[in-house]
Amino acid sequence: MKISLITPAKKQAKNGNRTTALRWARFLRAAGHRIRIDVDYGGEAADLMIAIHAWRSADAILAYRKQYPGAPLVVGLGGTDVNTFLKSHPETTLLSMEMADALICLHDLIGEELPAALRTKLHVVRQSALPLPGPRRPAKRNFDICVIGHLRDEKDPFRTALAARRLAANSRLRVFHLGKAHTPNFAQQAADEMAVNPRYRWLGEVPGWRVRREFAKTRLMVISSNQEGGANVISEAVVAGVPIIASDIAGNSGLLGQDYPGYYPVGDEAALARLLERAETEPAFLATLQRCGRKLRPLFRPNHEKRALIQIVNSVAK
Repeated sequence: MKISLITPAKKQAKNGNRTTALRWARFLRAAGHRIRIDVDYGGEAADLMIAIHAWRSADAILAYRKQYPGAPLVVGLGGTDVNTFLKSHPETTLLSMEMADALICLHDLIGEELPAALRTKLHVVRQSALPLPGPRRPAKRNFDICVIGHLRDEKDPFRTALAARRLAANSRLRVFHLGKAHTPNFAQQAADEMAVNPRYRWLGEVPGWRVRREFAKTRLMVISSNQEGGANVISEAVVAGVPIIASDIAGNSGLLGQDYPGYYPVGDEAALARLLERAETEPAFLATLQRCGRKLRPLFRPNHEKRALIQIVNSVAK
C-alpha cells in the first residue's frame, strides 16, 4: 500500500515522535509498503494514513478523512494527547480519535484514560530498541547515572539534580543529563544548576550514538517525567541492560509493570534521593532493578513491535 505517515516532528528533530515515525516507516517498508513521511498532509494519494499524535496532527487527519472518507486511518496517541490535550482541547483531540479506525498507544494503561467507546479500537505497540554493540562497562571510580530527556516541563528535568544535592558528602554519585533545552530559560536553569551542584552535568542535545555510549557506562537511568505516553528511552534502557528508577506515573508503570520496585512519587526529590542512595550503597537493590528489566526485555525487541504494527495495518486495510 501507499501509506502517508504523519508526524508533528520535523526532519531535523530528535524527539520521540520523529524517532517513532522513522522506525515505523522502516518496519512498513520491510513489509513491502511505500511510505511517505510528512509533518502535514497535502492531499497526496494514499491507501492509508498513520498519524502520530491526535491533537498535533489533527489538521492532517481531518484533511485526509475529507478527501478519503472511507479509507483506513490509524492514529498513534502521544502522551500529551491523553495527559494534556484530551483535557485542554477535548473536541479536537476526541474528533481525531473518533475518526480513526484504530488507535495505537505505547503502554498498557492508556486505555484507562480514554472514553469507554474508544477502548475497543485501542492497540498497544511497545516501542523497541536494539541491544548495545558490546558489554556494558560502568565506571568504577564514581557512581555515574544518567537522565535522558529534553528539558521541558513534562520531563520534570531537574528532579534528579535536586535529589543528588541531598546525598551524603561521601557519595560518589554524578548525574549526566542528555537532552535539548526547549527554551533559553531551561538552558539557563541547567547552567545555574551546574554552577551550584558539582554532581550535575548537562551535556545538551546529542546524537543517538552518544546516548548508547552513555548506556554502556552508566550505573542506572532516572526517568523523572510527570507525564509520558510510553517513553522510548525506557525501551532503550531495558534492552541495554540499564537499571531504571522512575517516577510513579502511568506512562512508566504501563511499561515497567505496576509492581516494579524502582518507583518514587512524582516530583519528590527526597524519595528519589533515598532510592539513589540505595542504588549506590546496596548492590542487591541495583541487581533487583536489573533483573526486573531483564525479564521485560523480550517485550521491547524490534520483531515484537514490527509484528504488532503490521497486524494493525492489515486489520484496518481489509
